[in-house]
Amino acid sequence: MSAVAATAAALDHPFEDFFDNSVGEAPVGRSRRRLRSVPAAAGPVPERAAGHPLSLGRDARARLGGAARTLLDLAGLEGAPDAVRLAVLVLASRTPSETGVVEIRTPELGRWLGLSASYVASEVVPALRRSGVVDVETAPGEYGQDIGLKCKVLPMWAARGVVGHSLALAKKELATLLRLLEAVMAPGWAHRDGRVTPAGLLGSRTGRAAATDRLALLLLVLEARENGRVRQCGGTVDTRRGRAAATVARLLGCTVSRGERVLERLEARDLVVRVRVHTASGLCHRTRLVVPAVAATHGRDGIADAREDRLKAPEPEFANPALAAGGSDVSWSEVDPQVNGAPLADEADTADPALTAALHTVHSPVVTPVSFLALSCGCSGEGRGAEGRRPECACAREDQAADGGTDVAESAPPVAEGGPLRGEKLKKSSVDEEGGQRAAGAVAGGRPKAVGWEKAPQQRRVGLPADLGLRVALGPVAGLWERLSGWQQDQVESAVRAEVKRLAGMLERPDMAPQLLADRLNDRLEETGGEALVDRPFPWLIRRGLVQRQACSDRRCDDGIRLDTGGECENCNNVLHLRRARRAKIAAEVDRELPGLGGCERRQVLEERLREHTHREAEQAGARHDQAVAEVEMRRAAAARRRAAEEAAALERQAAACVECGLPGAAGLCPECTYRRRTDALVQEAVDLAVAVRADLDDPAQIAALSERCEADTRALLDDVCRRQAATDQGLLAFTAREVAERIRDERRASAHSRLLRSEEAEAEAEAVYDTVLRRRPCGHQAAEEAAEEARRRTAHYLLERNLGLLRTQRARMQAGRAPMRVG
Repeated sequence: MSAVAATAAALDHPFEDFFDNSVGEAPVGRSRRRLRSVPAAAGPVPERAAGHPLSLGRDARARLGGAARTLLDLAGLEGAPDAVRLAVLVLASRTPSETGVVEIRTPELGRWLGLSASYVASEVVPALRRSGVVDVETAPGEYGQDIGLKCKVLPMWAARGVVGHSLALAKKELATLLRLLEAVMAPGWAHRDGRVTPAGLLGSRTGRAAATDRLALLLLVLEARENGRVRQCGGTVDTRRGRAAATVARLLGCTVSRGERVLERLEARDLVVRVRVHTASGLCHRTRLVVPAVAATHGRDGIADAREDRLKAPEPEFANPALAAGGSDVSWSEVDPQVNGAPLADEADTADPALTAALHTVHSPVVTPVSFLALSCGCSGEGRGAEGRRPECACAREDQAADGGTDVAESAPPVAEGGPLRGEKLKKSSVDEEGGQRAAGAVAGGRPKAVGWEKAPQQRRVGLPADLGLRVALGPVAGLWERLSGWQQDQVESAVRAEVKRLAGMLERPDMAPQLLADRLNDRLEETGGEALVDRPFPWLIRRGLVQRQACSDRRCDDGIRLDTGGECENCNNVLHLRRARRAKIAAEVDRELPGLGGCERRQVLEERLREHTHREAEQAGARHDQAVAEVEMRRAAAARRRAAEEAAALERQAAACVECGLPGAAGLCPECTYRRRTDALVQEAVDLAVAVRADLDDPAQIAALSERCEADTRALLDDVCRRQAATDQGLLAFTAREVAERIRDERRASAHSRLLRSEEAEAEAEAVYDTVLRRRPCGHQAAEEAAEEARRRTAHYLLERNLGLLRTQRARMQAGRAPMRVG
């Protein structure tokens, strides 16, 4: 019966723990609570807009976190590198809800992972195939590499339509997951219209261990609550590394030492902060793991929230021994958000060893009633008085007034008034009072780490970036820059760098781009009224200060000013002139058609016709746009057909048999026949070189006889050399014949050139040049000799090329049956 009564008593007040105490004195033994009415909202309820990707609610965080953990815990990914595991999450986030097939290029997947395209093609894609988690179809690139990927995440495909499955994500949930990954690790994009999408928190982190850092930050963001704090793992951990490093290690499934290195890299980028909690005595207590970017999106200061003067216990009515064994009831997900199932040790609303002082026996109602306990050292009886120290004996300070008075009995010993042994909070020293900064402790590895309230300013840079161009561009908003957090400064710096690069591309003097952007920020500040009126610096800089406002279709226009010249935009003046002319024309038509209208009626008719004209222009612009889109599609289709025809022709050429030996699949000519053809061409060149300097080019019979004899001698020499080398290199006989023919051709050319150097034409040209140089410089005999030798070489080269041309012409005429051409 007692159990039934207790149940009925509990059901009488099912919601009392979720509402504030009512005004007035609470009855003894239990505080009186009541429901308060909420006034109805006046007017229509405003629609909620999409928030920041990092500002996830508990339901969304639990849903997406459960899906991510399910994918990472698959048997096929056991022991896989972090790049492969992160690639599965990236492909899952980009999966279309309709088809379930992701189309992505290898370089783009590498940018998401922070790795090179070659590493993704050679390591990540084969590992995805071997895991059996992702079905990968590849399209080969120019050099046979996997450039196009069609991926299907098989567990998500199998979970489609399964109610309650952690991987059966709806379309809006997939969109939320993709926006979250973009905020964490997006590589950033430059759009064709000039807009720049900034990179994510770790978008600039590339190279070794980049995928590990991105995966760790993503899991920490999914574990972080609205104040940015991450629930840390429980149980015994390595004291040299810390509980935060153990939490990161368990999330990644790696060793604690590796988790500590990952945590240190994230801390170096101000993405994760380890904050030491201060107790009432001023000593450092447990460590909080905070993601500042998550806290900032919720409008919270995660570092300030993590620093508390003392630990807070639940209210007195929770002092029930049955509640001490329960874990945290914060999680709304069916899946455990941590890898380890041990109870967590850093939650303020869990059974914590430092908070178990609230589980003592409830005293008589004559003591001072309290609304909650603020414990600093976990001693029984703390919290009764204003000073919060432990009583000296069972009857000490039990004579206080029942109405909550704070006067202490006179019989209290004076030694209890300020001793540190009684749990009193020590007074601050003069150094603490002047500097407002606590002492710095030492962390593992001997690296100093600040544990006071000054950690938050260390996350951001007070000064402007070191780059001179960025300092010039951000000079007018230096005050707003100091008010930004570290993550916001990185985003603004990336946006400014991209805007300066874009402006430099359209200016004749690219070095003027930073000053041009500084002038734009000055104009925006004058419109706003100064930095003092900018309440939110980051949105103002990203959405207003750095944005170019084109008043016309000219991309160099910014608020009616030409960016390249600094003068007024002529196109804007033309647009304004056309609009005024159009208004005047329509007004004249109204006056001509409706002459008797009054002022208000005439204005109403004029505005109506202007709206109709604007509507017609919009329709015409839409039609032109549709026509342009159709033309683009037609050109793309034609280009695709042309590429398909070229590819088909290339495949047909590759499959063609050799025209000489008939070898199939030789692309028309096999390598051996190719070498043979090249050898025949080289032999013919060698024959022409010999005939051109020895034969009489006016006698066709001599040309034919000398050509036949020279070709026979050349081929005999070629066969003799190839026969001697055939015993040692039988497999490359055709290649050897080509090389021998090249050497014969080169020797014949050198011999013909040296013979023509001694010809009468060359000697005459050399003598003439020698005399000319001596007439100009009577003492320059050496210069005259060099000039004469150069003239002799030029003449010999000219004579050789002329004779070769005449020889080819004579052979062509003889083959055509025509009379030979007279050379002389």
